[in-house]
This record gives sequence, C-alpha cells and structure tokens, in this order.
Amino acid sequence: MGLLGLALGAAFGMVSVVAVPLVVGALGFTAAGIAAGSVASGMMSSAAVANGGAVAAGSVVAALQSVGVLGVSTTGTAAVSSVAGAIGAILI
Repeated sequence: MGLLGLALGAAFGMVSVVAVPLVVGALGFTAAGIAAGSVASGMMSSAAVANGGAVAAGSVVAALQSVGVLGVSTTGTAAVSSVAGAIGAILI
C-alpha cells in the first residue's frame, strides 16, 4: 500500500464523517422525527410490524434515528472514519 493508498484512506475517512449524517438525513431520519413517505418511514413500519407494533430499542431504525437527532457520537465518528479509511486504503 503506498503513499497513494494512505492518502486515499485518509480522504475516505474524512469524507465519511461528513457524509454519514447527510445520508441518514436524506433517508428521512431527521431531528424532527422520521419524515413521512421516506425510506426511514418504510423501515420504521417494517420494524414495527416485525416487532409486534413497536420499534425495538437498539434496532437499526432506532440507531439511525438517534444519528438523525443527535449526530454521530465521538465513538461512532472514530468507527466510521476507521472503517472508511481502511476500505479506501485497500482499494489501491
């Protein structure tokens, strides 16, 4: 992996930290709640049906809604940037 791989890995890591909250918001997980008619509302509906009428705490839908409201935590930022950086470095 040369210098180019390291640079690409760093770039992927930095871009991912900004992109994750934007993508989550675009899916419909917003600070005001789940947007009607969005991908998020479909996911919430499916999760609720599968769980007997409620969305389970700790589920993917709950975690994405948390990101939509609060943003990505410090630990989440580190995880996202690390994984994206590793993927970027592997691509070269």
